[in-house]
Amino acid sequence: MSSPDADGRPLERVRVDEESRWFWEACRRHELILQRCAACETVRFHPRALCPSCLSAEVAWLRASGRGEIYTFTVTHQNQSPAWRARLPYVLAWIQLDEGPLVLSNVVGAAPEALRIGAAVEVVFDEAADGLAVPRFRLCEAK
Repeated sequence: MSSPDADGRPLERVRVDEESRWFWEACRRHELILQRCAACETVRFHPRALCPSCLSAEVAWLRASGRGEIYTFTVTHQNQSPAWRARLPYVLAWIQLDEGPLVLSNVVGAAPEALRIGAAVEVVFDEAADGLAVPRFRLCEAK
């Protein structure tokens, strides 16, 4: 599934399929869920059919706290796409969730110079035009 978000920006490579359907349905409800392997208990992100640790197909879904910290980030100051140009500068970050997995997402609602590696963040959801909600992160007071 590919669609624009509420600001008309394209959501590249967003595809709802059998492996990710539960994740995107939870996002529509503004819940962040992760997969946990029922065999080895590895918590993982992104949704996939097989556990990357033990190759088991047994999966359970875990409601995540939505909290974590910035593992690393980059600030984009230039983008040739007209849909993204109005949002400059924007931040793309690896977020280390409290549950363990790393998630690649945007950090929103803060000036880029306010961000630091290790800063506490929490999930927020951006509404897309077709009802899809996309998880992003914002700074929070404390973890």
